Amino acid sequence: MGLSTHVLDTMHGCPAAGMEVALYATQGEQATLIKRFTLNADGRNPDGALLDNASLKVGTYRLVFEVKGYFDALGVELPEPRFLDRVALDFGVARMDQHYHVPLLVSPWAYSTYRGS
Repeated sequence: MGLSTHVLDTMHGCPAAGMEVALYATQGEQATLIKRFTLNADGRNPDGALLDNASLKVGTYRLVFEVKGYFDALGVELPEPRFLDRVALDFGVARMDQHYHVPLLVSPWAYSTYRGS
């Protein structure tokens, strides 16, 4: 159970190793930082789950993915301003008996997400 994420770079067809990500708990317009981390070679949090079962609570959260910084670090030449800078995903956790996985598929021009398992 708990919360996890995984990011795939669809421009290069690989995990988004090195992308910086932040997790927030949200309440209305207020966001409280829970943790920042850098994705490992598999495009995942190097420490495993973002929140384990005991830490994940019913409520709303936000994951912020630093897309511009990631593609800049790879040397991808793109016009300024970039189409995507950060991708912020707001989502809710309603069931404590289920795992919440929030994957991101991303390129410099598009992204998609879904609730994974």
